[in-house]
Amino acid sequence: MPPITTRAAVLRKTGTERPYSEHQPLAIEEFTLTPPDQGELLIKIRAAGLCHSDLSVINGDRPRDLPMVLGHEAAGEVVEVGPNVTRFAAGDHVVLSFVPSCGSCAACLDGHAALCAPGARANGEGVLLNGGRHLFQGDTAINHHLGVSGFAEYAVVSERSAVKIDKEMPFDVAAVFGCAVLTGAGALLQTAKLRAGQSVLIVGLGGVGLSAVLAAIAAGARRVIVADIQQSKIDQALALGADIGVLSSQADAIEHVLTESEGGVDIAADYAGVAAALEFAYACTRQGGTTVSAGLPHPDARIQLSPSQLVAQERKLLGSYLGGHVPALDTLEYMALYRSGRLPVDQLITHRITLDQINEGFERLAAGEAIRQIILFD
Repeated sequence: MPPITTRAAVLRKTGTERPYSEHQPLAIEEFTLTPPDQGELLIKIRAAGLCHSDLSVINGDRPRDLPMVLGHEAAGEVVEVGPNVTRFAAGDHVVLSFVPSCGSCAACLDGHAALCAPGARANGEGVLLNGGRHLFQGDTAINHHLGVSGFAEYAVVSERSAVKIDKEMPFDVAAVFGCAVLTGAGALLQTAKLRAGQSVLIVGLGGVGLSAVLAAIAAGARRVIVADIQQSKIDQALALGADIGVLSSQADAIEHVLTESEGGVDIAADYAGVAAALEFAYACTRQGGTTVSAGLPHPDARIQLSPSQLVAQERKLLGSYLGGHVPALDTLEYMALYRSGRLPVDQLITHRITLDQINEGFERLAAGEAIRQIILFD
């Protein structure tokens, strides 16, 4: 198959002044997309979610080599397979994972696909798992975002970035599983090992944090407490089934959580991507409890905590990337929960937009006026 032309959203510089709806950090341009190489797939993107991790690249909190076509949470249909691909065929429906797992490094063999060393290296360099690039404008190569670059009509990805799904799953809902659900639910269920009857605090109520709210309820948490700096997001979490909402900006917020949880929660999870939010979560965790961070602050951010408290109270402080999951296995389990009605993640979708409306979408996200916005390409 010869190269094709695709429209895509490219970022050429970070730190654009807001509002993004006016200053347009992302440009919709045409690119040449070369055919898939060995072990790769050509995907027609059907739906892609706007995530705070994309916003962190736009505002400079997550430095990346530019220019880059953004988008890492997406679902679509396989159009063509490259040489030696045996697990996928044209017509398959897939969800894309933002960490390609090679399957043979030490981390992958140990069941920690999110820590795949070749995958992390490729993501850091803006290439696919095999080291190649497929997006071009003339002779200029354009970087891939986390092996996906889903803000595009078409994308070439490694087969190790794709999970085959049931064709009855709507594409807009399927896209949310690629990041929000795996990251949010996994930090509680996979990393922190939430058990039925435990109490939970969830800090930061974007799409990932609200996915965690739904997962905590599905897992039988005794009490689900939520915290955010915006009352509107707290109200959304309460509408989804959370028990207690706390404005974390209030002076007595920590005391409020400690009172409601009778001395601290069993598990506190931070999804805000701000160092102060992780410190808040840690302060609200009981003796012997677990604090887990799934947010990604600026690389220079630091936290303060007491090592003696960590030891004397037998605290656990854990990091969680991609929810600690193996996407090829765990995505389908979460989708089964969705189909059974126990994990209603479709309720997280607040806006459905077009590719041309992407800058307006990121302004809504930056302003805290949306949970999950989904770009639909059909």
